Amino acid sequence: MPELRKDPIVNRWVVFSAERAERPTHYRISHSPAPSDGALYCPFCPEHENETPPEVFALPGGRAATADWQLRVIPNRFPALGVEGELQRSGDGLYDRLSGIGAHEVIIEHPSHSATLTTLSHGEIERVLYACRERILDLKRDVRFRSIVVFKNWGAAAGATISHSHSQLIALPVVPKTIAEELEGTREHHARTERCLFCDILHQELHDRSRLIWENSQFVVLAPYAPRFPFETWILPRAHRSHFEEVGEPELLPCAEALSQALLRLSRALDQPPYNLVLHSAPFGEPRPHHYHWHIEIIPKLGHIAGFEWGSGFFINPTLPEAAARFLRELDL
Repeated sequence: MPELRKDPIVNRWVVFSAERAERPTHYRISHSPAPSDGALYCPFCPEHENETPPEVFALPGGRAATADWQLRVIPNRFPALGVEGELQRSGDGLYDRLSGIGAHEVIIEHPSHSATLTTLSHGEIERVLYACRERILDLKRDVRFRSIVVFKNWGAAAGATISHSHSQLIALPVVPKTIAEELEGTREHHARTERCLFCDILHQELHDRSRLIWENSQFVVLAPYAPRFPFETWILPRAHRSHFEEVGEPELLPCAEALSQALLRLSRALDQPPYNLVLHSAPFGEPRPHHYHWHIEIIPKLGHIAGFEWGSGFFINPTLPEAAARFLRELDL
């Protein structure tokens, strides 16, 4: 049974899931037969649906996949946290512990093994965003969960263990430290100014434009002022909203367009780099944080975190965000 333990020094929760250590890859992959595109046998490809747990969401149809499915969401066969059981808190002296309750799902983004999020059409990316929203809306009804992290690992260097394009979703009984730190910073700014910090960032970046990469009427793609990593890229909605799942359907296609532009430019500039993509959205089960602003962060894997970073908490970035933004902005797609 997984469990969560809290580091009392930095208030960071760590998930311990010994069952995942036993997995050979993530799913069983055989070398025969090969799908029609010539790739190795893959359980995420059509006609191999019995290699995965039954889907919890699918398009078209919503619940069960049809023969011509366009997207499937399935429970992770080797979940970091388990969905069954009661959420129990306990102590071990001064240490805090939680039972490893959560949900871990995989979003299979497209039937084609060769498709990637970078190559999908805006409409196909819109489907992925829609599926993420629907799964969050469903899982947040579970009172045991306080937050949901949606993320994508693309490429082995970024942590991907299966090549068929997919994203993942993990529902947690706690608020992740990254989100908690963002909430604290935006809360302090709001207390001083009565304004949203992210809205102020958007206003300044749209005025300055040196770190602006791309924009449409509803979303902005930019390089943050103090990126931790080279070519770190953010996507922010112009409309102030704390929770991604509250996005209306008319906003999903413009968001897909912004995400497509960001990934295409990073792929062209950096020769299809491995990357991590994370959706930052406010936790639920508590009053709406009006000071928070949901957004997407994309981190190309261009280097390694080493001793100085681990020891100091600082990051060394050899590329100024203005230079990265200019390079990405001026690409001819």
